[in-house]
Amino acid sequence: MKKIILYSLILIGAFTACNHQQKKEKENNNKTQNKMKTIHLTKQMFLEKVMNFEKNPTEWKYLGDKPCIIDFYADWCGPCKAVAPILEQIAEEYDGKIYVYKIDTEAEQELASVFGIQSIPTIYFCPVGGNPQIAMGALPKATIKEAIKDVLKVQ
Repeated sequence: MKKIILYSLILIGAFTACNHQQKKEKENNNKTQNKMKTIHLTKQMFLEKVMNFEKNPTEWKYLGDKPCIIDFYADWCGPCKAVAPILEQIAEEYDGKIYVYKIDTEAEQELASVFGIQSIPTIYFCPVGGNPQIAMGALPKATIKEAIKDVLKVQ
């Protein structure tokens, strides 16, 4: 009988510890998600927020109310992983002034194809009322900030 009670107490303790750990992980995930300022786009979101290339396939017409950066990336790409935290920082620093969009080229192959993405990361700098400027490769933060100032006209 004592062994049954002892085993029950051990199981209850293990269950409680496991449950507490799951709660902590969930809280940490929520904090991380709330801090993220980059916006992951699907094709449908792209058509609504950036450019509807299905209605107007020959002319760039940006639909946003603020300039944006679009990062075409893949999860397996080393240079993309290097740029990701920089873009998160940029999104926080320029919050309310620009949008920072991310497009996973593996999940959104049609978007990658439509825009001729052959190298990742490829970053589009899209001003309101103008054509985008395109940069390829892992850009340092200073270069991205310079493009925000020069291309997007945001201080």
